[in-house]
Amino acid sequence: MSRQFTGIHAVLYALFDAEGGVWRDGMARQTAACLDAGVAGIVVLGLATEVAKLTEAERFAVVEDTSADIAGRVPLGVTIYGNSIPEQVALLRQAERCGAAWVILQPPAGNVGVDEMIRFFGTVAGHTDLPVAVQNAPALMGRGLAAGDIETLRSRHPNITHLKGEMPVLEVERIVRAAAGRMVVLNGQAGLEMTDNLRAGCRGFVLAPDIIDWAVRLFARWQAGDTAGAEQIYAGMLPEITFVIRSLEQLHTYGKRIFMARAGLGETYDRAPALAPTAFGAELVAHYAAALGPFATDRRL
Repeated sequence: MSRQFTGIHAVLYALFDAEGGVWRDGMARQTAACLDAGVAGIVVLGLATEVAKLTEAERFAVVEDTSADIAGRVPLGVTIYGNSIPEQVALLRQAERCGAAWVILQPPAGNVGVDEMIRFFGTVAGHTDLPVAVQNAPALMGRGLAAGDIETLRSRHPNITHLKGEMPVLEVERIVRAAAGRMVVLNGQAGLEMTDNLRAGCRGFVLAPDIIDWAVRLFARWQAGDTAGAEQIYAGMLPEITFVIRSLEQLHTYGKRIFMARAGLGETYDRAPALAPTAFGAELVAHYAAALGPFATDRRL
């Protein structure tokens, strides 16, 4: 299996049942829908997975269960969450046991300085031979690294080969230019500025599933040289993207509901604390689910 992870990767939503537990069957059906859409990989325990709301046992179970659901068909990526090195290493070991192909290191919470963040990431990366990405989402997480800091980290730790960003395209371009081909740069932001990110040299995206089928189709068109077709697909996605990416809480409440409606998975349950959906928000969910259409199988060509 390649040690470079490009293309469109789906980061799973955390789906809960009426009793508040992780909905095992729903998670499996979500994975199946993403695989049917033609994703290049599946990622778990990212920001979309509401990882901070899960217990350690639930995080371990999500990794194990998703690995079983994928059954080797695409690479599994695991976001490594934790506010200490031992906590992150414990989750890293579970990712390795379950056959993860790569891991994405999340920064610890709090006002951590740049030098300490570089040391933290480097120490955790030193505990694995897997390809490692660092997550850089300063606007969403309140902390992050600049292009020069990322290049410093990469140069010190050879297995840090990917960047998973949640950044505006101008910052993505600076990081791509500084990396000079030595690092695979992926972005997220629910797909915002997707075609401009491709112009900037971004090599893929890690996105929540609400628009993942559209993103797969867009990426395939772009790779085939049909930039006009890709732009047309992006124009169809953009209103929904703009709606869900206003905040993480809005993505969790409304992006998840749009996915559930499109995939026909029934009622959505939240785990507190959560943004309560409004009546108008429910109208917008129905509007965007109808505009995007039923969740599609692979329709890239």
